[in-house]
Amino acid sequence: MTMRAFYHVTLALLSGTCAAAAQPTAQSGAAERSVPAAESDALYRLGKEMFERFASPEMKAQYEFPTKEQWDAAAARFQRALEGTSLEELAACSADAREALKALRTFGVESDLADWLEQRIDEAEGAQEAVAPVKKPPAPPPPTRPGKAVPTAVQPVPHYNMWLARVRDRPVPSRAASLVPKLQQAFRAEGVPAELVWLAEAESSFNTSARSPVGAKGLFQLMPETARSLGLSTVLPDDRTNPEKSARAAARYLRMLHGKFGNWALALAAYNAGEGRVARLLAARNARTFTAIAEALPAETRMYVPKVCALIATRAGISPDRIGRPAATK
Repeated sequence: MTMRAFYHVTLALLSGTCAAAAQPTAQSGAAERSVPAAESDALYRLGKEMFERFASPEMKAQYEFPTKEQWDAAAARFQRALEGTSLEELAACSADAREALKALRTFGVESDLADWLEQRIDEAEGAQEAVAPVKKPPAPPPPTRPGKAVPTAVQPVPHYNMWLARVRDRPVPSRAASLVPKLQQAFRAEGVPAELVWLAEAESSFNTSARSPVGAKGLFQLMPETARSLGLSTVLPDDRTNPEKSARAAARYLRMLHGKFGNWALALAAYNAGEGRVARLLAARNARTFTAIAEALPAETRMYVPKVCALIATRAGISPDRIGRPAATK
């Protein structure tokens, strides 16, 4: 293992501490996404301990572990990329972040964090593809699966067709088989389209214990304040790790966002970036659609919304404009 890999392990741990988490409320916003100093310090100590335990004597003689100042500076860069509006800056994080994930998987530690990080890396790599010069003709339409067509569309949200090409051949996460039926039942009970349960793939890779270092947890990555506002306990037992309870809560939150914004693309944007930010952008631009405000949203959100829409299209055969609508009759 090289010093570069060790550094990327620490970067993987610290970058999550500053990444934008899902469901910041209109009231708490950035304050809820901030990382307690004690947790940031604990992660730094963990990274340094890993270096002390696994680095060879030769490596220790040649390299020094990053200082806390260097650690914080690297985290701030990743935070700016996720929360800023530049897809280019987010794309620039993708290679280092992927190496960081490989190192985490190699060490076999923090698997719940790694499952969270993997989805954010996917969005960074999507940003890389979105800003890359076109070097090959567009991909052919997705194949029709038995009993289910994967719908293409003329950009119902920006980058949707790109994400459709990215996810259409991905295997369904192994955990989904046992979880999806229960999650769909919970969503239906809350009056929310059952196909929206596939956002759990984008949030957590269907890991019921997935967590971000800022405190989001569970299949639907609910932040503590948001979870409590939805009636969940965030102390032992933490209801966010309960599939049915967390699904009911996430569905209620999505239903509220859809009622406020009027369509599912905006509801998903608010789920990821915060309802306050989405509402302010719509008002400032006198807009009513996700497309109209997408360029002013965080880069992560600009990738998250089309990614979730593409996963729903691939897994459930439902295009973004048909979410929640009766199946078309032949």
